[in-house]
Amino acid sequence: MAGERSMRRWSVLPSLIAHAPARVLVVVGAVTALLGVLIVARPLTSLLLLGLYVGASAVISGVIELATSHRSARGWTRAVAVLWIVGGVLVIAWLGRSLELLPPVLAALLILGGVASLGEGVARGPVSARVLAVAWGGAQIAFGILSLTWPDVTVLVVAVVFGLRTLVFGASLLVRGVLGLNRRSAAVAQRAAPTPRRFGWADAGRYGLSLLLVAVATVGWSLNDWLREGAPVIDAFYSAPADVPARHGALLRFDDYEGDAPPAGVVQRILYTTTDADGRPAVGSGLVITSSDPLPGPRPVVLWNHGTTGVARGCAPSLRDNSATRWAIPALDEVLKRGWIVVAPDYSGQGTAGAFPYLIGQGEARSALDAVRAAAELPQRWLAPDVVVWGHSQGGHAALWTSKIARAYAPELHVLGTAALAPVADPHALARDLLSGGASPELTVLISWVLVPYAQAYPDVRISDYVAPGAMPIVREMAQRCPTEPGVIVSVLAALGVSEDRPLYVGDLTGGPLGARLQQNAVTGKFAAPLLVAWGSKDEVIPKRLQDRFVERMCAEGNRVRWREYSGVNHLGVLQPGSPFLSLLVKWTDDLFVGRPSVTDECPT
Repeated sequence: MAGERSMRRWSVLPSLIAHAPARVLVVVGAVTALLGVLIVARPLTSLLLLGLYVGASAVISGVIELATSHRSARGWTRAVAVLWIVGGVLVIAWLGRSLELLPPVLAALLILGGVASLGEGVARGPVSARVLAVAWGGAQIAFGILSLTWPDVTVLVVAVVFGLRTLVFGASLLVRGVLGLNRRSAAVAQRAAPTPRRFGWADAGRYGLSLLLVAVATVGWSLNDWLREGAPVIDAFYSAPADVPARHGALLRFDDYEGDAPPAGVVQRILYTTTDADGRPAVGSGLVITSSDPLPGPRPVVLWNHGTTGVARGCAPSLRDNSATRWAIPALDEVLKRGWIVVAPDYSGQGTAGAFPYLIGQGEARSALDAVRAAAELPQRWLAPDVVVWGHSQGGHAALWTSKIARAYAPELHVLGTAALAPVADPHALARDLLSGGASPELTVLISWVLVPYAQAYPDVRISDYVAPGAMPIVREMAQRCPTEPGVIVSVLAALGVSEDRPLYVGDLTGGPLGARLQQNAVTGKFAAPLLVAWGSKDEVIPKRLQDRFVERMCAEGNRVRWREYSGVNHLGVLQPGSPFLSLLVKWTDDLFVGRPSVTDECPT
């Protein structure tokens, strides 16, 4: 029947062994079923095998299609057969050079198979078989297009689809073979005269399967729309103008912030020039928050460095609605009450185009310092040169690096102190600690957020040295999603789809060039201004022992350090409303701004 012929052409094996002896069916069925189990259970490990199987199957299917006598005289069917052959050759020829070509080729084969099935739907045959052929063809085309939309899971989803087909097909061959060995009369029964055809269970099954295919394809498209609609939208504000000044820290553009503003504050977003970690020109964005009832005279600056929000361009805090509230910036209401101005950079590469310097100290710090310079050019905003730097988590790392390079990079700014809340002070030590327990799906995504920016910033860090063959699209696409958008579900599912015996990352993530660069971005040395460090004893992201070591190292290197550990507080709890640290943070900052004597050093003498 037409629909069944369309299904069979998806694999060449059915045509080759349709009339094979029972013993051959048993052997081929067992081997094929095991191949299907391997593909489903270990899609990355068996990716080469999958590609060879699909490529050979596509080539032979095209050859048989050209040679069969049942085909119509229309030329499009022969064109489809030729495309099958070309697709199979591409898969086989390029597997050794770039497994990244396999996902789009597999998606193309799905679409091609769908077109062939639609052609069967207009051929002669039972109505139920033709309906099934159309439904099957439409579903293949739909999932082929969707798999191209989400390239990081194409290889996993398509591998599982092919694997399940292979498993079911192998099992059916095995059953046929076993039954054939026990029933010598099976061949006679197959040659019996056909009975008059009437509607029965076969037709009902085909119609039911058709409805299921339509429903699954519809759900897939609806899910795709939901995931796409939840992605952040980057408007024209973040596009750099054609004429960009050569100096860094120049204000390019400013506008009202469209998100939630604090009750007593005015929020503006800014676009400005900066430099990346290598000193190349870049463009950054950020927020400037001032009191709606400003005090007279120049006002000191709190330079707020945000924590991890992802590393993609759309993950910029200034694109979110809640980035200028007291839940996002600690003690914000008290800051505005005192008339301080908050400058909150996104860092370059978030909001704006370019590479995002995730846990890359020089890039983070330059973006932060240039944001203050640009904010000083806003009309009706009078910024004093006095700056106290705050930061949480990744932002704690950025804050410490900002203070470290401020005197050389922005000597006109007076950095009076740095408050680091649960900081990532030593990226290499944190990576070593996190990886000691194996890579969970969440950690798998986080690793991509480090690996991709480091590979963009440092030519000696190559993603291919640390990622399983064929998994490059998965890692790159993970780095293009933000934790607040629904599409991150795809990243988690992709991480879950990786087999435990062959993880996504195969290289030593704390060794080689990546390990050396992580060590290079640890916070060390002597600071001119005092440090305030705080963390919670229940921090689930950065172990307290790493904070203990950091404070000990800073004291040993002759820095002035005041520190607090809060019992029962987790990673975010240290900065959120109600945290006991906030009153100390505000008083410590106020003392620095007014030059009031206070405790700034708790290091043992």
